[in-house]
Amino acid sequence: MPRRHQQQQSEEEDWLSVLTDDILLSILVRVNLKTAARTSVLSTRWVHLPWLLPEFSINAKEFLSGPCRDPDKENGIEEAMASLTKATRSFLAYRQRDSIISNLHLKLYLMKTFLYEVGPMVSDAINSGLLKDLDLAILDDTVPRDCSDVYMVQRGKEMDGFFSAYPSVLHCLTKLSLRNLGFNKLDMHHILFDCCKQLKHLSLYHCDNGASSWFKIDAPNSKLSVLELTLCRFERLEVVCLPKLEKLSWDTWMTPDMPLAIGFIPSLGELVLSCGAVCADSGTKLSEFLHATTSIHTLSLDFQGESLWLQPEMKQLCTAFRKLRKLSVRGIFVEFDILWTMAFLVAAPSIEMLQIEVWEHACDVEQLDDEDRRRTNSERRNPEWEMDLGSSKSWLLKELEFVGFRSLEQQFTLIRSVLERSPNLQKIFLKDDEECDSCAALGAPSKFPKKDDQEMVVRRITDGTFLPQIIFDD
Repeated sequence: MPRRHQQQQSEEEDWLSVLTDDILLSILVRVNLKTAARTSVLSTRWVHLPWLLPEFSINAKEFLSGPCRDPDKENGIEEAMASLTKATRSFLAYRQRDSIISNLHLKLYLMKTFLYEVGPMVSDAINSGLLKDLDLAILDDTVPRDCSDVYMVQRGKEMDGFFSAYPSVLHCLTKLSLRNLGFNKLDMHHILFDCCKQLKHLSLYHCDNGASSWFKIDAPNSKLSVLELTLCRFERLEVVCLPKLEKLSWDTWMTPDMPLAIGFIPSLGELVLSCGAVCADSGTKLSEFLHATTSIHTLSLDFQGESLWLQPEMKQLCTAFRKLRKLSVRGIFVEFDILWTMAFLVAAPSIEMLQIEVWEHACDVEQLDDEDRRRTNSERRNPEWEMDLGSSKSWLLKELEFVGFRSLEQQFTLIRSVLERSPNLQKIFLKDDEECDSCAALGAPSKFPKKDDQEMVVRRITDGTFLPQIIFDD
């Protein structure tokens, strides 16, 4: 090795050696397990550090072999779980008893062979005081349409068997993510809320008590602060009591009306609701199921390009929205009127940040024939909300973000109407759609204003009267 290179390497190692363990560990905690382990060869200064990490992640997907990393192949998953088991054993075995793991992020596949090897290791670490908090995610790459009820029930039984064999795992859980699990004939509430006493974050993807089941959550002693539901087939979810819950998110429900009832959730500050229309004629009244909440500061509604599932409301929302500061209304079909969104500003004049996103996808038209649309979604209906803005007061709005902006008259009308009633509005962000691979494959061109047209857009919006900063982001 040339002397100059040796000298440079020595200087770099000397530079690393002056850093404290705390600084180096703060770097390593941001990478995955495999990368952290490899850093020990960078310098003699790094050799012992991976074993001192207070927090680290072990993800089975990072151990999938082969260039394609196809998780659908059973042998590939088995190899990944074998590697994960080995890595977990290695890290836990070399930990010093005075080196506590504050948080272990563990993502694994539901395979009995390896669960009953990982389980004792994690359980022993918990019982000995080595592991403080556990973030557990059960992986499954099967798409919901390929999940039979029998398959989901079997996965639920296997998960329940694992928890029953190692109860300390449940007691240590602070975050739990489950996928494609059926809790039929199991006490779902007891498992998730009575046993998981430290649980703060619960994410359920395509999980239920059986098709069209009811689920009631009444957990006054629960520490749960985040509840996320995706594609869960509950006929109705009733949250009677969750005093610590701060964020509730539900993406895509399967019933004609939104199957959510909210009771005592005094800390609820963020609500996220996202669903395409599901042939509901009556629609949902936000004021009815939010009547017990008064602390919501962030609201996100996503209609996924379909008909609105909300009934027209303005004054009825005032009580629930009196602390609302950030509002996001997404997935509004591009041909719909959007002036109705101002009803929320009338109900909550305290809103400071408003995001509007219109939905325009060429792939949406090309890939769905009439029969598909009748089967999966209702016919798109333009919202008919009667707006009364005559007596509305000035709003506190400071920032408007318009995603999917087009040079269309209805969009100019909305922005101008907002400007007229928002003297504090300082910035308007005009953005293109988020990139869609399916639209790109069809060669669909962007309809966002090009550089040469942006000056005209600014003139149309400001008309020499208003002076907000208009920022184009494509």
